[in-house]
Parts: sequence; structure tokens; C-alpha cells
Amino acid sequence: MKARHKRLIVIMVGLLFLSAAAALVLNAFQSNLVFFFTPTQVAGGEAPRGTAFRVGGMVKEGSLLRDSEKGYFVVTDTQKDIVVKYKGMLPDLFKEGRGVVAQGQLNAQGEFVASEVLAKHDENYMPPEAKHAMDQAAARKAAETVKP
Repeated sequence: MKARHKRLIVIMVGLLFLSAAAALVLNAFQSNLVFFFTPTQVAGGEAPRGTAFRVGGMVKEGSLLRDSEKGYFVVTDTQKDIVVKYKGMLPDLFKEGRGVVAQGQLNAQGEFVASEVLAKHDENYMPPEAKHAMDQAAARKAAETVKP
């Protein structure tokens, strides 16, 4: 075998390994990707069924029900609401009227079953996605009230 053929084989094997590594990295990235949706988007059917995603907004006043293991609350973006079920201890900073992001899936009844609940950590903080969603919902609401 000529040196030229050996180099070509080494290059081809190297490209094969590089392609396999890139495919594995992209597959791992895609399987860990979690999208963010507002309650309005979830109610509109934009959220995926059967895969995990995040929903965020404000915890609706008077909606929190807690027992020893479970928590039920409503997340709102001022236009639509979504019921969230969470099994486990809610974060200490979790309160009604404050921002929250929950990660989980929709069940058959349309309730969001959360595997993780993230509460804001001071009075001025809100996750950027939730802040943006709240601003958009407020703008839509203002535009609807202005229409003749």
C-alpha cells in the first residue's frame, strides 16, 4: 500500500470518528433541551405533549393549596391560567403573587405536573423568560382595551 493510500485511510477514519462524536454531542444536547412557555401558549396548544418543558409566570393569589407532600397552585400571565401540581416540598421563597418557573409535563387533564419548581430569590428578580412573557401579556391586554 502506498503512503498516499495510508494517509487517505487515516483521514477517512478520523472524519468518521469526528462525525460520530459530533452526532453524540448533538443528541445529548437535544435530549436535555427544555423549552419555556407561558400559560397563554400552553392553553393555545403550543406546548409539547409527552415531553418536559418549563412554564412560568406569577403564582395567582389565593390559588396555593399545600399538604404534607403535595402542592397545587395556579400560574398566570394575566391572560390565561394553568394548574400546576407538584409533589415535594415547595421552595421557601415560594409565595402567592410572586414569579415562578416550573418544569414538568402536561397530564391527560391538562394540568401541569411539575418535577421542579423554581421561585425567585429576591423582590426584584424574575426569570427573563417570565418577565418577557408578562410584558407581552400586559401589552396584549392594553391593546385589547384600547380597541373601539
